Amino acid sequence: MSGVAGGARPEQGPTRQPEPADATDTGTDAESAPAPEAEPDSGGDKKKNARPFWKELPLLIGIALILALLIKTFLVQAFSIPSDSMQNTLQRGDRVLVDKLTPWFGSEPERGEVVVFHDPDGWLRDEPTPKPNAVQKFLSFVGLMPSAEEKDLIKRTIAVGGDTVECKKGGPVQVNGKALDEPYVFPGNSACDDMPFGPFKVPDGKIWVMGDHRQDSSDSRYHTDDANKGFVPVSQVVGRAVVVAWPVNRWATLPVPDTFDQSGISAAAGAAPGVAGLAGALPLVLWRRRRLTAGRTAG
Repeated sequence: MSGVAGGARPEQGPTRQPEPADATDTGTDAESAPAPEAEPDSGGDKKKNARPFWKELPLLIGIALILALLIKTFLVQAFSIPSDSMQNTLQRGDRVLVDKLTPWFGSEPERGEVVVFHDPDGWLRDEPTPKPNAVQKFLSFVGLMPSAEEKDLIKRTIAVGGDTVECKKGGPVQVNGKALDEPYVFPGNSACDDMPFGPFKVPDGKIWVMGDHRQDSSDSRYHTDDANKGFVPVSQVVGRAVVVAWPVNRWATLPVPDTFDQSGISAAAGAAPGVAGLAGALPLVLWRRRRLTAGRTAG
């Protein structure tokens, strides 16, 4: 009976293996699991290797030459001084930088400015023209060196359109009746004793130019029989020389001398007193005329 009391254990079926946890149920195991390694991308996201400098060099040179050509055409250009006609302001062999931008905005030369201009009437017909080599031609074309072939001149603007200019032997240059004190004239030179001139009235759109080395300058004075009567058309002016750039020990700016700032030198200013006087007298003349008319009517 004891066997009954103890009873018999019921038979157990096959042992079940625990099922793997579902990652979607808890998320804990998924977070702790190591992430799969990313495979390298062999497509277009790869960084391109930098091009070697020697391959970039032709492009850089091309850009530099284009910029130089644009600067020469529209901004500044270097010119070489070929003669002694502007001593001591400029020496033979000096390199000057010429402002070519200002004329593009309609500005015309002013009294006292040193200007470069194209030969207006064969002033340089007897001067030899240098024959530069191919390299010099190319460098001058892009503005990296002064042109040797162009027949350009450099002088100082003395009078502009509307001015009256003259110079008698032994006397100073006069503009609109005002004598010029010219400290820039070459030491020992007279103002115009070698070629007195005038009085001449400068036509609109033209200028009268003279070299600072008066006794060594074939300027406007020597060309009064030409088609332009010695005057230089403004359209032939390349630009204003603003600085001596070379040699380094002669670096200097080229400002307008104070003598051209004196009161009354402007043709317009010289006419102003007369205009003012006429304007003041006009009411008086009209008033007197009205009184005379009224008196005749009453009589």
